[in-house]
This record gives sequence, C-alpha cells and structure tokens, in this order.
Amino acid sequence: MITDDYWMQRALELAKYAESIGEVPVGAIIVTANHSIIGEGWNCPITQNDPTAHAEIQALRAAAKNLSNYRLVGTTLYSTLEPCLMCAGAMLHARIQRLVFSTYDQRSGAVVSQFNMLQSTILNHRINWDAGILQNESSELLKNFFKLRR
Repeated sequence: MITDDYWMQRALELAKYAESIGEVPVGAIIVTANHSIIGEGWNCPITQNDPTAHAEIQALRAAAKNLSNYRLVGTTLYSTLEPCLMCAGAMLHARIQRLVFSTYDQRSGAVVSQFNMLQSTILNHRINWDAGILQNESSELLKNFFKLRR
C-alpha cells in the first residue's frame, strides 16, 4: 500500500533540487486517487524571476496542463511546507480534495499557523488536510538552508 510517507519522499527530493539551484527548499507533487503523479513542482521564484513560482503553484500548473483541465478534483497535493495564502487560494480554485504537508510555516502558513483558509465557511470548497508527514526531514532541510544563507 502506498502511504503519505512514500509521496512525501518524492516531494522532499524536489525540495532538495530547489535547494541545489539556490531556491528555498520546498517541493510539491499532486497525486490522483489511482496513485499517479500528475504534477510536480519546486520553488523557483528566484531563478524564474516570478513571485508566483512557488512549488505548489508549479505543481498545480503541471497537473492542470497534464489533465487539460483547471479543476483537479479528487487529487491530493503533497508539500514539504505549509502553503501560503497564494498557494492555498490556488488549491481551492483547483478543487484539490486533500492536502498533506510536512512542516508548519509559523510566519505565513495559511492552513493552520496564521490562517485557516482551507476550512473557511465563506468559500464554497473545503480541503481536508494532514500535517507532520516527514516533518523532521523537511524542517531540517529548511533550517540548514537558512543557516547557510545568514
């Protein structure tokens, strides 16, 4: 049986790739209900000169292109970091069914740390979410990255 740990390992590989190109190490993948990856992304706002090029947005773009549909109904998005407001908003518009993230973003997390966007009663879609999958690995990757930058 394929578990959340399995998919998060792939997201962590993408986060490590982001780090190798000088980006904040965040990776994301989107998986269908039948266990196929349909989109992958890693942080690349610096290398692409694009403030919207977060890992989750990149994965959403790839998945939508792959399915030829902007609605990604029945999918799960795995991210190594709690999504920000922009990414959470895009996930809601895409109708992602479930989010799984590794570590919390105490500064700008839009799922639980600073905002509760995915469960807002104002919006017409909700996303179920789980957190803490491979949290130590993701957290250490981020801490080490920022330690070297300072």
